[in-house]
Amino acid sequence: MGSFSIWHWLIVLLIVVMVFGTKKLKNLGSDLGSAVKGFKDGMKDGSSEDKPVAPPQQVTSAAAAEKTTIDVEAKHKS
Repeated sequence: MGSFSIWHWLIVLLIVVMVFGTKKLKNLGSDLGSAVKGFKDGMKDGSSEDKPVAPPQQVTSAAAAEKTTIDVEAKHKS
């Protein structure tokens, strides 16, 4: 009794077709397929937008850095 045989599934399928009809089942299948496709596209687009972008870093030469550096203790000693 733990598992269903193929005959159980065929009877269930027959009852579902009789209740809903083939046209509604076809529409349901296409709607489900488009929903899954939309979900996959959304996940694909969302993964590229969620990646963190590193801020641009300033590149300065050592000579330019030495010109703008101020020794605070040297001003206080004078």
